[in-house]
Amino acid sequence: MTFNGFPPGKISLTRIPSMFFKDLLPQIDDLDELKVTLYALWLITRMEGEVRYFKELDFTADPIFLEGMGASAAAQQSAVRAGLERAVNRGTLLMTALPDGEGQLEIYFFNSLKGKAAVQSVGSWRPSDGDTPSPTLSLEQPNIFRLYEENIGPLTPLIADTLRDAEKQYPEDWIRQAMDIAVQNNVRKWKYIEAILHSWQDGGRDERPNRGHTKKDRQAYLEDEFAEFIED
Repeated sequence: MTFNGFPPGKISLTRIPSMFFKDLLPQIDDLDELKVTLYALWLITRMEGEVRYFKELDFTADPIFLEGMGASAAAQQSAVRAGLERAVNRGTLLMTALPDGEGQLEIYFFNSLKGKAAVQSVGSWRPSDGDTPSPTLSLEQPNIFRLYEENIGPLTPLIADTLRDAEKQYPEDWIRQAMDIAVQNNVRKWKYIEAILHSWQDGGRDERPNRGHTKKDRQAYLEDEFAEFIED
């Protein structure tokens, strides 16, 4: 398996403390520990709430992350546990255990002031079933360039320039939704997508005539308005 390179345009970024590269990275000599640590850094930046913590399940429930952790489910789970254990032993993560039915629930925090305070106050709070589900790599939205390639067609230099211009002119979620409409109507053409964007810009996306109609009504409206872009 090879990496195809970073796509053009805006991509999602993850903040990593400079101390990771200066003080921690030179110490890490195990691949499982490195992957678990990097994933934890990605994960915590996408969590919400004052108390941010991990469970082993947060790692093992992400199929994309697990792909690189072993050839079998057992090997993957073992690698995650080994990586977490090494990160705790090194002092990158803090771990505490809470009673959970007949067993224990292990939860992890980064070794920071907030993490230490959370560990000390564990007796006054505990994770609940109502906690916000953790993000996964599969939920990371691709940028519009990759979205175009995957759903509309090849990304030529001309199309790439057109998409860059569109990013400046329209909100990103408009472009994504217009592409989705193009896919639903099986009209995989940029001119069709652009016509939808123009109509939303001129008439207001939420005020367009198909608001509140059924999916069939919306499709009929779009096919009528943008009929010139649909081949018979």
